[in-house]
Amino acid sequence: MKLEGTLRSIIFHNSENGYTVAEVVSSNKRIICVGNLPIVAEGEELELEGEYTFHNKFGQQFAVSGCVIQTPKTVEGVVKYLSSGLIKGLGPVTAKAIATKFRQDTLRIIAEEPNRLAEVKGISAKKAKSIAEQFAKAREMQQQIMFLQGYNISLNLALRVYEVYKGNTEAVVKQNPYVLVDDVEGVGFITADKIAMSMGIPIDSDYRVKSAVVYCMRESADRGGNTFIYEDSVAESVKSLLKLDVPEEKLKVVLDVLSLEQSIKRFEREDKACLCLSKYFNIEKNIAYKLVFTKYTAIAGAKIEDILITHFEELNQISFHIDQKKAIKSAIENGVSVITGGPGTGKTTIIKCICYIFHTLKLDVQCVTPTGRAAKRMQEATGEEAKTIHRVLDLSFKNGIFFTRNEHNPLDADVVIVDEMSMVDAFVFNALLKALKAGARIVLVGDKDQLPSVGAGNVLADIIKSGVIPVCSLSYIYRQSNDSLIVSNAHRINRGEMPTINNQSKDFFFISRTDGEDIAEEVCGLVAKRLPSFVNVAPQGIQVLAPMKAGGGGVERINKLLQERLNPCSDSRRTFTSGNTTYRVGDKVMQTQNDYQMEWQREAENGAIESGEGVFNGDVGFITAVYGGAGLQVTFEDGRIVDYNVADATNLMLAYAVTIHKSQGSEFEAVVIALSSGPPSIINKNLLYTAVTRAKNVVVLVGDYKKHLMRMVKTNYIVERNTMLCEMLQSEQQKSETLYGFKV
Repeated sequence: MKLEGTLRSIIFHNSENGYTVAEVVSSNKRIICVGNLPIVAEGEELELEGEYTFHNKFGQQFAVSGCVIQTPKTVEGVVKYLSSGLIKGLGPVTAKAIATKFRQDTLRIIAEEPNRLAEVKGISAKKAKSIAEQFAKAREMQQQIMFLQGYNISLNLALRVYEVYKGNTEAVVKQNPYVLVDDVEGVGFITADKIAMSMGIPIDSDYRVKSAVVYCMRESADRGGNTFIYEDSVAESVKSLLKLDVPEEKLKVVLDVLSLEQSIKRFEREDKACLCLSKYFNIEKNIAYKLVFTKYTAIAGAKIEDILITHFEELNQISFHIDQKKAIKSAIENGVSVITGGPGTGKTTIIKCICYIFHTLKLDVQCVTPTGRAAKRMQEATGEEAKTIHRVLDLSFKNGIFFTRNEHNPLDADVVIVDEMSMVDAFVFNALLKALKAGARIVLVGDKDQLPSVGAGNVLADIIKSGVIPVCSLSYIYRQSNDSLIVSNAHRINRGEMPTINNQSKDFFFISRTDGEDIAEEVCGLVAKRLPSFVNVAPQGIQVLAPMKAGGGGVERINKLLQERLNPCSDSRRTFTSGNTTYRVGDKVMQTQNDYQMEWQREAENGAIESGEGVFNGDVGFITAVYGGAGLQVTFEDGRIVDYNVADATNLMLAYAVTIHKSQGSEFEAVVIALSSGPPSIINKNLLYTAVTRAKNVVVLVGDYKKHLMRMVKTNYIVERNTMLCEMLQSEQQKSETLYGFKV
């Protein structure tokens, strides 16, 4: 609905994102309006679009989704507008003097004949110029924002576009709206294409084809994890995206231009033409160089005496397997080393021992993981302080994603140990390697059989495959009690064998259900009633995993069912709706996209308030406040408190149930797995193995034995990622041998 009125006062304004709380007078009624607004000033006439909502603390509000600014129509409005703070140094007295002299012509005089302001007593020529410049800047922003809104660009996104192009916004967008995809975070090809089509840009424009090529390559990286793509695949993807048969010659010209601009790299693999974004070529190239360089230049670790390992065994009353001792020695003695193994093979205990030995050698150790959950688990298991890679690198947002810890400001650590390495994508790993100080060592620990990273690359698998870095593979099961089946069944699944189904065990159960809706109902009954007392965990602490989002037994349906059972609606004022989901205070939620600009605060152990930026894909928390229709607050598991506005909330989902992919790097006290049918690219043993290994104490599988469980175990389908790191590592190793005489 629309609301027209005069802006009476600004109660709150966030200059970073434009979020504003303002009082608007419409038909002699005072209305509180909330939402993202461009620079607005008291006295301006506004035409707002949005809807009325109810805030449990502040009452009825108008949640703004669009804004058109009009010129003040009265002298009183002009006075209020000029003295609102929009123009520094212009108070009510001077504003009234200007408006009294020029009346309704005041704003035109400021814009077109600013020298005439000096006719007003107390205004010098210098001050007249300053007033005109500030007025022009504010008007410029308002006009540019309204131009963008004319193409159905949200206010929040319009503000981000303006921050990039400033006064050139309209000119840049009119010339080539596709540059938005490259320059502005949050603008995709579809948005830019809609703007272009509404502007009348030809459907076969070189701008359009060029942008489509880059978009398809990015999508291949973001969704498929590929760092390169075959050229014939690009052609098909572009044709499908544009719904246009792009001539081969035109595509060749576009690829030549992109290559000349150094936006892409072209090469051949097995006589097939390949393309990659220069970003990923440079990332994998640098990873290969840095790993080989570190391998040979890290301060050499002396051959350790067995007595150090023996001391650790005595202190912890354990006895290492021979393979575990080899892994420990390799980590201590090499500049770069890899330790890989499945659940129960002792990776965490090995990390603890490695840290003990490095500390004995007076070396500074930094333990890192890709996620907050994994960091918490690593710290609890080893006793060592563990942080996420993003936190260690001190993420900030400065002209894009920026890590303050880098090659110019390296980490202090002598040794960096990375756990859950299978989850680490090429971009993050490259940033970590850049931040290693000269002579530092790095130890990579992970399960090579887990699902690969969400982001582009297949780093751990490529490093192991290359044969360049020392790798220790663990297979001996170290952690398994006689009546436990989780670990042994995980290994059976990984070998393509059916798990042992013995519902007399204490930790591994199978419940037979065939229909998707029956599976969902059974899962909800387990979580809400039967499992909590069995595992001594609150229902919200039991994690439901499913292969698919949709379907009768999919994540979306299970989330709705569990929300109704675990957190039913008791007060409509404590709800917030985004898309098809209504959120309530107390709901368990997950962030679904990396947002490097989201601000957070949390209370440190010493009581100090920490603040920072960055909320990441897979972060889980609970809704702790709802601000009517204006947004909500989430408190994440690591204590970060984040406020979400309407636009930000589109990156949240209910998390009573999540896909198995989203659970990577996490460990839960109890896991309920809703099995389902689907394509072999999803429904396979790799996925099931990952799901089972998320559980610490209890796994319950719900589904059909033959239709679901047997099919997953026997499907060994793995989607191969197109990456360059393996070959680049081998090339760097060969170069080192040739130039410097280094040998493996």
